[in-house]
Amino acid sequence: MSARGLRVVVVIVAAVAALTACSPTQATRVEEDLGARPYVGSFYRVPSPLPSGAPGSLIATEEAPGQPAGAAAWRIMFRSTDLDGKPVVNSGLLVVPDAPAPAGGRTIVSWGHPTTGSAEKCAPSRFFDPYVFVEGLTDLLARGYAVVYTDYTGMGVPGPDSYLVGETEGRNVLDAARAARDVLGAEASNRVVLWGHSQGGQAVLFAAQLAASYAPDLDIRAAAVAAPATDLASLMRADIGDVSGVSIASYAFAAYSDVYDVPVRSILTPAAVDALPTMNGFCLLTQNSAMHAVAKPLIGTFLSADPETTEPWSGLLAANTPGAARIAVPLFVAQGLADKLVRPEATDAFVAREKGDGTAVTYDRIPGATHGTVANKAMPRVLDWLDANGGGAANAR
Repeated sequence: MSARGLRVVVVIVAAVAALTACSPTQATRVEEDLGARPYVGSFYRVPSPLPSGAPGSLIATEEAPGQPAGAAAWRIMFRSTDLDGKPVVNSGLLVVPDAPAPAGGRTIVSWGHPTTGSAEKCAPSRFFDPYVFVEGLTDLLARGYAVVYTDYTGMGVPGPDSYLVGETEGRNVLDAARAARDVLGAEASNRVVLWGHSQGGQAVLFAAQLAASYAPDLDIRAAAVAAPATDLASLMRADIGDVSGVSIASYAFAAYSDVYDVPVRSILTPAAVDALPTMNGFCLLTQNSAMHAVAKPLIGTFLSADPETTEPWSGLLAANTPGAARIAVPLFVAQGLADKLVRPEATDAFVAREKGDGTAVTYDRIPGATHGTVANKAMPRVLDWLDANGGGAANAR
């Protein structure tokens, strides 16, 4: 195991050990303490007036400490657009090997992060270790890739909610790659590969669908996803009966209500509506116990109607389900067969549809992999596949 990998394990094990040794109240305080340790400087203050620029243009950068050995890192603030084409501001992180760039520049990996929450404070780049959950980061850096991620609109810096809003997330993923090129200048090529997990898988799939029309300046070579959120209606139906499903639904219905101007009272019970502001203030990774304490009593009483058959919710879930447009680049999909959140049968169906549409799909069904472990378990094959399909070999030249 690399030193970086050991550090990640130590961080997680220490947090888990602290939580399991505490009473429920103390455990919540430990989580809240971890959540209170993110970046608290001035970087995330959006300048006013906002500098003009095209989507992906930089607004600000700041060197980020604690980066993996042999790498340099920057927090980035950049312009993007939402699903309606309106300008929004994004924050994120760029990590680059500190060795000389190859001739022709580096291939950029734009990573879509899994669910961390929906509040500004839940942005991965503001986390106490902004590198720790980027699956495959050290291996990607070792192979010469530059790795960038967006926090998504509304996280990190103020903006409209974007949780599971596919077109906004997809544009954010593409604009993060543009911003990375802006930082790196001649050291970056226009070659881009996309990599995402869970919510980030949905974001990457939308980015791949949108790339030709939204970002023709980028040479999108390939897209890889692990346990992607695809059929959102079936995802909600399968998961709403447990605490994780209620937690995710709280983020999603609040986002859709805000973005599409639909009252949540048309789909949620009064108790759920009352709990929504509290739940949406919690970060999934750092305030898990507090989130579950609010969500657990709502199991079975969260929804007042079936979103799969109740308009406009069924239409909104369908509109934010990837697959409406063909993906023109090679696609790698990893799915854990022990995943209880994104069920294997949903991903099986998505892959079958993509193959039917003519997408070149490589599908890796991984026995024993859960929703939390699938991305790392898939990583060795993802790396080789990206090198073969995504221009990674050019990094070594």
